[in-house]
Amino acid sequence: MLNEAQVEEVYRRLSEAMPGRTRGAKGPKGQPDAFRSCISCMLSAQSLDSNTAKATRALFTLARTPEAMLALGDEQIAQAIKPCGLYNMKTRNIRRFCEALIAEHGGVVPDTREGLLSLPGIGRKCADIVMSFTFGKDVIAVDTHVHRVCNRIGLTQAKTADRTAQQLEERSPDWAMRDGHFWLIQFGKRICTSRSPKCDRCPVSQLCEFYAESAANA
Repeated sequence: MLNEAQVEEVYRRLSEAMPGRTRGAKGPKGQPDAFRSCISCMLSAQSLDSNTAKATRALFTLARTPEAMLALGDEQIAQAIKPCGLYNMKTRNIRRFCEALIAEHGGVVPDTREGLLSLPGIGRKCADIVMSFTFGKDVIAVDTHVHRVCNRIGLTQAKTADRTAQQLEERSPDWAMRDGHFWLIQFGKRICTSRSPKCDRCPVSQLCEFYAESAANA
């Protein structure tokens, strides 16, 4: 992995090349509150954004609070979220999430990672996304793009997204925590793409382990 000074330099260069957190940045799938943000994250698992959007629109037309959600039948929930796939499992997770949220937190979504992770259906990625977007906490949420980029460059060395998130939290400078997610995901979509990364115009190529290895093998 890159050393501490190199990690700092990667973030510095990304901060100059990428827009970071924009004024229009919204919560998960554009949801306006923590409850709907959590549900949207749960529905997005193994689902295209367009299908998740269809599912959330249909579901939140029926219910927008944990109490209203529990008043629905399983078949109503499953039918509404069918576009996002795995709808039977996700229906069970939604019901368990709502029950625990009411029983353990009075129906209010907690704003800590520990509190979020205690709820059924909420993993590290979802917890960090809700913390960052909905509660404005300085955390680097790790999605597919961020996981790929970090391990390709050498910011982290991890096989899972959760482990990548842990290493980023340990290794990233404090000043980069607020916008780090945005810089990395923007970088992953624009330059460090999954296939055919644009190394010729990459702002961090001289620090990147993938680029160094590619050049050595050329």
